Amino acid sequence: MNTPAPRSPKVGRLKLLAIAAVFAAPIIVAGLLTFTGWQPGGKGYGQPVQPQRNFVDEHLRVTLVDGRNYAWRDQAEPRMTLVALAGPGCAARCFETLTGMAKAWVMLSRNQKRLRLLYVGTPPADSAQVTAMKTFWTLGRDADDKLAAFRPTGADSVSALLVESNGTALAYYPAGFDGTGLMRDMHKVIK
Repeated sequence: MNTPAPRSPKVGRLKLLAIAAVFAAPIIVAGLLTFTGWQPGGKGYGQPVQPQRNFVDEHLRVTLVDGRNYAWRDQAEPRMTLVALAGPGCAARCFETLTGMAKAWVMLSRNQKRLRLLYVGTPPADSAQVTAMKTFWTLGRDADDKLAAFRPTGADSVSALLVESNGTALAYYPAGFDGTGLMRDMHKVIK
């Protein structure tokens, strides 16, 4: 009868070290990448608002149609705000962009309640469009013109701001922005 030769303790230790290296290597690589300043490419589609602005601290007033001021901090629950800023003469193209933004909001599905839609500017002249807008958008105007830097200057255009629930402006989307990119950014931050 043949008995197997006893294994060398060296072989067992080498296998154990190999297994430990497999689990430790990703942690070591991640530590090195973080230490050198590398960050993953999770870039958003909007432009960061620099310098950072907090609309609550600035007392930025948006006067709603009913005369009340818009509350950047929702008292019921923390909710972000997507602000649409209309350029002069909001008409067909402007309304189409607003409709696309509302569709992106609808696509948030169960997370819709975590985002409010605020339209700042003169509504379109077409009363049917205004009625349709009121289904999704809260309408208001920039009382002290503090959002002028974000408002587009081109006729029939829209820009957007994504504002955190505490009133901090996170990202700016200039007129002509990519609606798909805005939707992706909304899905990233609204969970």
